[in-house]
Amino acid sequence: MKTLIQFISEKQADFPFATGEFTRLLNDIGIAAKLVNREVNKAGLADINGYFGQQNVQGEDQKKLDVFANDCFLTAMRHGGMVCAVASEENDELYTYDNAFSQKGKYVVAMDPLDGSSNIEVNVPIGTIFSIYRRKSESGPGTVEDLLQPGNRQIAAGYIIYGSSTMLVYTTGHGVNGFTLDPSVGLFLLSHPEMTIPEGGNIYSINEANYIYFHEGVKQYIKFCQQDDPATLRPYTTRYIGSLVSDFHRNLIRGGIYIYPGTLKNPNGKLRLLYECNPIAFLAEQAGGKASTGYERILDIQPESLHQRVPFFVGTRHMVEKAEEFMRKNA
Repeated sequence: MKTLIQFISEKQADFPFATGEFTRLLNDIGIAAKLVNREVNKAGLADINGYFGQQNVQGEDQKKLDVFANDCFLTAMRHGGMVCAVASEENDELYTYDNAFSQKGKYVVAMDPLDGSSNIEVNVPIGTIFSIYRRKSESGPGTVEDLLQPGNRQIAAGYIIYGSSTMLVYTTGHGVNGFTLDPSVGLFLLSHPEMTIPEGGNIYSINEANYIYFHEGVKQYIKFCQQDDPATLRPYTTRYIGSLVSDFHRNLIRGGIYIYPGTLKNPNGKLRLLYECNPIAFLAEQAGGKASTGYERILDIQPESLHQRVPFFVGTRHMVEKAEEFMRKNA
């Protein structure tokens, strides 16, 4: 089997601007992922569970593993020197590196260091989401403007899922490939080449507990999913874990749609454009799927702030398009 670094190195020829720096950046992300995986796997045995005692910019209580994961990825990218700035869910402001080497870095990264961390204590799969852009500024500390680029400008995106096995799934705009961590040798090995979302998906993932707060279009789509029509594989199956990485990963392999819509309480939903929706949307499109707000393509949105939220519909193309149809009819 090919290792992650062997595979990335071979694919460098796909990019006219590619240098060894990009390979080293993905290697840095892989190293941090291994450290987080180690802590996740021993969370029940060590003093790593529970709350850190602070809140992030979203007003969410930070778990100890949230903080640990954030530190791991920030430190790994500092040592690599390829990144000048990072936008993280766990940091209110843009995180910039003050060393001269990093300030010459060509890349900026947006990340959710530990997606689904509210599920840590109940042993549900959680993950890390990352998005990579080429910086717009020429040198010095990265700027907010370096990160406020539409998702169609991403040069790479991916996630790591910490579950029954640990996988790193990523794209550079040339398809989606998955690598499974072999703990016996400490290497990510290519296990899922050229991943695509099945066209015949029959899973819908949404927190139906918020049904009374949903837009009418979302309610009508849920009813559509529940109708009996064997020719279209309905009624669909409901599967909702509550971790974006976990729900998307399942639907990527089996086919389906994940929805986190706007509600009466949160008109823009709760998912963040830069470090959750954009990278997952990039992966979805590269796997043959689609990602939308219900009205427009996620990757075409011009970000206005680091922690901007948007409604999110992602997965099998025909399922997303059907949901968009209900949204337009009930606009």
